[in-house]
Amino acid sequence: MSGKARQGEVLQKCHCGAAQGFSQCCEPVISGSATAETAEQLMRSRYSAFVVRDESYLLASWHPDTRPSRVRLDAEQRWLGLVIKATQAGCATDDNGTVEFVARFKVNGKGHRLHELSRFDKVAGRWYYRDGQHL
Repeated sequence: MSGKARQGEVLQKCHCGAAQGFSQCCEPVISGSATAETAEQLMRSRYSAFVVRDESYLLASWHPDTRPSRVRLDAEQRWLGLVIKATQAGCATDDNGTVEFVARFKVNGKGHRLHELSRFDKVAGRWYYRDGQHL
């Protein structure tokens, strides 16, 4: 598709909230056919990976110094939306950056919010999630 919807086709936003569809936005980063160019783009792709339950991508995009041995996603958890509140640095020319976000989700029908200030580092030209502080 060349950016225009085919007749009768409904374009939906990416899981991360971007106007592009998932196949143009976060999926190429998650699949490895593209790399995140900014800390925010990595943050958005990681959120989408939680939505599509891609544990291997979550581990691969975690900084080696802070990466857990495994990620276990709750089958009852349903992600509802992501709002980026602020970013600091994290551009293509930076080596680190932060992204403040709020992610909403439900577990067993009960709503929750995750408000976090995440830190990202670039290693050998690739962005990684380092850690986060719950706000």
